[in-house]
Amino acid sequence: FFFKQKTAYDISLGLVGSEMCIRDRTNPQKFFEFRKALARMRKPEIYSGLGDIVGPPAAIADEATLAKALGLTQGMRLMGQRYIPDSYMMGRLVYPTVGLYKGKKKRQKPFTLVISQGGPIRGFPRGLDVMAVLGSERARYWLKVLGDDQYVRYDKTLAKLQKQFSQIDQANWNRNMYWSWLYTLKALLKKYPAGYPTFMQTDAWQDKQLSAALASWSQLRHDTILYAKQSYTMRAGCAPMRPKMVEGYVEPVPEFYARLLALTRMTITGLDDFKVLDRQSRSRLIALEKIVARLLAISQAELANKKLTREDYAFIRSFGEHLKHVVAGVKKRGLETTIIADVHTDTNSGQVLEEGTGYLNTIIVVYPMPDGGLVAGVGPILTHYEFKQPMSNRLTDEAWKQMLRTGKAPDLPEWTETFTVIPSK
Repeated sequence: FFFKQKTAYDISLGLVGSEMCIRDRTNPQKFFEFRKALARMRKPEIYSGLGDIVGPPAAIADEATLAKALGLTQGMRLMGQRYIPDSYMMGRLVYPTVGLYKGKKKRQKPFTLVISQGGPIRGFPRGLDVMAVLGSERARYWLKVLGDDQYVRYDKTLAKLQKQFSQIDQANWNRNMYWSWLYTLKALLKKYPAGYPTFMQTDAWQDKQLSAALASWSQLRHDTILYAKQSYTMRAGCAPMRPKMVEGYVEPVPEFYARLLALTRMTITGLDDFKVLDRQSRSRLIALEKIVARLLAISQAELANKKLTREDYAFIRSFGEHLKHVVAGVKKRGLETTIIADVHTDTNSGQVLEEGTGYLNTIIVVYPMPDGGLVAGVGPILTHYEFKQPMSNRLTDEAWKQMLRTGKAPDLPEWTETFTVIPSK
């Protein structure tokens, strides 16, 4: 909505959290009060490319540059996209908040580097940035190894974001389903101390968990692509003694299951309150709630080195059958893991950052049993892809599936080699 100073409009606008209603533009006092109320409303925090704003050279750009650009994009929108924390993080970890590239020239060009008219800048964020802000030490490690932190003010900006999001309490992490999903993933990003299975204490397993979190985050972004505000870069095991045969094993991450259970219950309650749950959908969510509660109980028993019951092993053995109740009635397309979403746009290079998931891979781990024996277990894991694509050709799910089918998909991120490649001796 635009208001011209010398033109009268008959308008009726209600403000969230305010009883104020303007009906006559010709009343100066009412209009002044209306403008005051607007000025007190929350300012935009994510630069989304509006106005195609050009900032100063990276050598002199700073947070004030971003603040100015955000001020210029402020306005009233009938169906504006919503603030999401990961877009906020990504928007803060590129130009202009982060400065010039300071890495060694002979070093391989990092993924995030863009040569702009204003100098070599961090034109692209990475999913690793989001995970680092959420507390992943492995994500921070890989950002350093890959050279994606070699920019002026990157460390300072990352530390500021980590402090900001570490101070959010549990209630605010569960303010809505989007935030609660991210809070659930945070449980996968920690180190596993003594008491957990040995394989879970390795760097390779931490990288596997990091990849799983990124894959789930990619699916979250895919499912909310029209709702969420996208960020932009402004233009400038030896064979062991044979153990007693077992039926299976649940990855023991009880904190993750507990948060997922809370998210599932919040979803059921919220949708019930809005009276939008049909019988089949409610049945699916109830089935998911029961599965997650069972996974939580089994993982707690495993960490306590307790022997599982016959019923527990039967549950693990028939896990696929239990999942059928969760996806009953869902079409084949809805069961596929191959999805893609562009999450960030760099107007300097004319490219977008694509985050996607591909086909399932198989992982083999060795875990201990209560009787002291070791067992090799096999299970599926998600694959996560991150690459750039011309902004004029943002990928659809169909185009991404075709790339995967024809072998034209990019390689998996190099940091995943710790758990996707068998190391040489």
